[in-house]
Amino acid sequence: MSRFQLLSDTQWDLISGFLPGPTGRKGRPFSDARTMVEAIAYRYRTGIAWRDLPEVFGPWQTVWKWHRRMAGDGTWDRVHAALLARADATGKLDWSVSVDSTIARAHQHATNITRVTGGFVELQQSADRAA
Repeated sequence: MSRFQLLSDTQWDLISGFLPGPTGRKGRPFSDARTMVEAIAYRYRTGIAWRDLPEVFGPWQTVWKWHRRMAGDGTWDRVHAALLARADATGKLDWSVSVDSTIARAHQHATNITRVTGGFVELQQSADRAA
């Protein structure tokens, strides 16, 4: 097993039916779907840029196109929904929700909004004292 193989055979069997397959049309050879999914998972797991994907996954442009295409046509949403439904049906999902309403206030100068002060230097005193 390679250190780049991230999915077990059981995990792959759960999602393989949702992924695109070869169309039979002439042209470029079809990229292996498992390799593409594992490359995408590797990229997100490590936090690297697309261009830094190891060569074992093939050209990074191909992996990026697969990811973009599957995100655009809803494939990832269908995979997520199916895995969520399966986990819920088997009782492996806990629907507890924790809500935190903490507010962290920042000082007015902590914002990055520019204020028009009317002059080059903002005076920190009242107008009566500035004169």
